[in-house]
Amino acid sequence: MAVQAPTRPPAAASARVLLSYHPRSASAARRLVRDALLEWELEDLVDDAELVVSELVGNAAKTGCRLRMAVLVERVTDSAVRISVRDGSRVLPCLIDAGLAAESGRGLALVHDLTSGQWGARLETDGKTVHADLHIRIPVPEQVAL
Repeated sequence: MAVQAPTRPPAAASARVLLSYHPRSASAARRLVRDALLEWELEDLVDDAELVVSELVGNAAKTGCRLRMAVLVERVTDSAVRISVRDGSRVLPCLIDAGLAAESGRGLALVHDLTSGQWGARLETDGKTVHADLHIRIPVPEQVAL
């Protein structure tokens, strides 16, 4: 039996928005992600994707940058969706153990768990892009009893 590598979906399978550096921008980012996933018939990913984009946008909003952040959601393969947030800070995110008593600092741990560790950051000339990949659950066909 041959295993076939996932193929890249059409280029139209992406959505992007520019947002201000404000905590309220997370709701616009969630709406973008939710609408794209529903259009692509990936309802099962909506809850996790909304949490991930909220954390990434929240982190970007704390950088103090004054221009706009870019939020992108795209089907990178038949089996994965990538959520990316680009901001104007060159400070890379860091996964920490916030501890039970901490009031914050658990966001990237949540992203790490929801993406099974499939997230990262890339420095750019005038900022960085943080991305997180969510895997599409492919339904297993039911076997028919003979």
